[in-house]
Amino acid sequence: MGYYELDITAPAESREALINLLHNSGCIGVVENESGLIAYFHDDTGIEKIADDVTSFRAILRDSGLPHAFSFNCSHMPDRDWNETWKNNIRPIDIGESLAIIPPWEKPAAGRVSLIIDPGMAFGTGHHETTRTCLGLIEKLSGEIRRDRCLDIGTGTGILAICAARMGFREIYGVDTDPLAIDAAKRNAGLNDCANIFISEGTISAATGVYDLIVSNLISETLIVIASEIASRLNKEGTAILSGMLIGQEDEVIDAMLNAGLKFREKHVDSERWVSLVFTR
Repeated sequence: MGYYELDITAPAESREALINLLHNSGCIGVVENESGLIAYFHDDTGIEKIADDVTSFRAILRDSGLPHAFSFNCSHMPDRDWNETWKNNIRPIDIGESLAIIPPWEKPAAGRVSLIIDPGMAFGTGHHETTRTCLGLIEKLSGEIRRDRCLDIGTGTGILAICAARMGFREIYGVDTDPLAIDAAKRNAGLNDCANIFISEGTISAATGVYDLIVSNLISETLIVIASEIASRLNKEGTAILSGMLIGQEDEVIDAMLNAGLKFREKHVDSERWVSLVFTR
C-alpha cells in the first residue's frame, strides 16, 4: 500500500475552497505552502476520479467569482516514505512577538510560546495569512481586554482557541460544524494540555452566554449572516476579531456588524489579498 501526493499550484484566494473539495474527496492530509497546496490520499481512493473532480472544480471557482487558473500534478509514493514526506512539508513558523506554531514531532521553540498543532484535514494549521493575522491580533489584544471567556467560531484545528488559552483566557469555547474539525480541535487541545478549552459541534447558536473575545476566521458571507449573533454574544466591553474575507468584501461585513450594534475599530490587510477586522461593543 502507498499514497498519492497531489501538488496543486493555486492562487491564495481559491485555496480554502480547494481544501474543502479535497477534504470531501477523502484527503487524509493537506498542507498549504507558498505556491499552493499539497494533499495526500490513500492509493485505493480512486485518484483518477479525484483528479477529474479537481479539474472540473475550475468551473465552480469561476462561477463563484474566485480565481480559477490553477495547475496540479500527482505522484505515487511507497508506504515507507509517507511519514517522512509528510513531516518534511510541515515546518515550525513564528507568529507575532512571541508565538510559534510547531507540529508534535518538533521541540518547543526556545523563548516563544508554543502552539502545538497536529496537521490533518481540518483547516487552520497557521500557514494561511488569515490564521496568522488572527493569532497576532489575539496576542496583541490579550493585554488590553478582560480575559475571562473566549469564543472561537469555526474552530478548525483549534489553533485560535489554543492561542487564547496560552494568552491567559480562563475559559475558551470552540464551535464547528465539521465533525473532523471537532476531533482535530479536541486532539490539539489535549496536545497543548489545555483543559480549559471546550469544543462543541454546531454553529454559533451552540454557544451560550457572553464573551470577552470572539474570534472567527470564516468567509464573508457567513460572517454577514451571523453578525447579529456575534454582537449578542459580546459582553459590553467585548472585542471581536473577524477574518477570512478578501479585499473588497470587507465593506459588507463592516456594514453588517455596525447594523448589529458593533463599533469598527481597525482593519488589517495581508499580502494585498486578505482582510481582518476588529470590532468592539
